[in-house]
Amino acid sequence: MRISIKETAIFGMLGAIMYVSKMLMEFLPNIHLLGVFVVAITAVYRAKALYPIYIYVFINGLFAGFALWWIPYLYIWAVLWGMTMLVPKGLNPKIKTVVYILICSLHGFLFGTLYSFGQAIMFGMNFKTTIAWIVAGLPWDAIHGVGNLIGGLLIKPLISVIKLSKK
Repeated sequence: MRISIKETAIFGMLGAIMYVSKMLMEFLPNIHLLGVFVVAITAVYRAKALYPIYIYVFINGLFAGFALWWIPYLYIWAVLWGMTMLVPKGLNPKIKTVVYILICSLHGFLFGTLYSFGQAIMFGMNFKTTIAWIVAGLPWDAIHGVGNLIGGLLIKPLISVIKLSKK
């Protein structure tokens, strides 16, 4: 999975843009464009999308601190990447767009649950306390999922822009 010099520059910029977009939207709780970026980048770059995704994860840790909250980020974005990778390449483009939006939204709705696995391991939570933690976060996950659903409308235009940058 070799990357060119051009891809190195593009991936660095995409990772930085992801971080900046998150910071610009910090005033909105659990609403950001990270899922949109991950899906769009994965749709275009496939396996190579892991580079900008983890550049974002590293930048986030660099500026916000490599603390325990950051550890689940090492797998949470890979889950969204993996879900996007499972979308068949030959799928009808209109259906593919809808599937991408639904995947993005689903990841938002499941974010707290996905995060809870790391929390449970790091803090020795049992099944009961993990479920309580998930349930307590459901309102935030609902906001996250709806935000990702709305933001998902930007996936197709973003894919177009990224493809244009490849030329």
